[in-house]
Amino acid sequence: MAQYNVAPLENLVEQFEKMPGIGHKTAQRLAYYVLNLSKTEAEQLAAAVMDAHTKIHYCSRCCNLTDKELCPICASDSRDHSVICVVETPRDVTAVENTREYSGTYHVLHGSISPLNGISPEELTVKELLARIAQGGVNEVIMATNPTVEGDATALYLSGLLKPMGIKVTRLAYGIPVGGDLEYADEYTLAKALEGRNEI
Repeated sequence: MAQYNVAPLENLVEQFEKMPGIGHKTAQRLAYYVLNLSKTEAEQLAAAVMDAHTKIHYCSRCCNLTDKELCPICASDSRDHSVICVVETPRDVTAVENTREYSGTYHVLHGSISPLNGISPEELTVKELLARIAQGGVNEVIMATNPTVEGDATALYLSGLLKPMGIKVTRLAYGIPVGGDLEYADEYTLAKALEGRNEI
């Protein structure tokens, strides 16, 4: 049986397959979708990818994604800068913001401590968090890391560093299922978890 291979198409499918949650069939559908775009639409898609890559960087204060020096949350005067919600990923910021129940600021760790995967505190934005708190004005840090073994270990590690600094450290209440990710929690569950957070 003859094999049907179009190298550029196969390459496109392979690139889509590298994305999280994208299997071979979905990658094929996306590749054919891209092929059916007009030349202008394909150029706009490619330009959007390159634009995001070149313009988006970490906020100099909270390490969330932004295209400016400070992200819109850190730059806002209407946010409560005395409270910092520590999350693992920028997607978690979006999840908490969608509850419309939180008016403080954030700190994005870009992962969690996981010795088995070779991720130590040095590879996260822990130093940046400590430097922020050392500047003063922060009263509470909410640990909103995922309710997993790694998320809990990260929250406990950070709590050990922050408590001697006189900072109130709280943890999201477990309305979030253990082993789940914040980005998949519904707004009500997340709002309740924020509301019932406990000191750790």
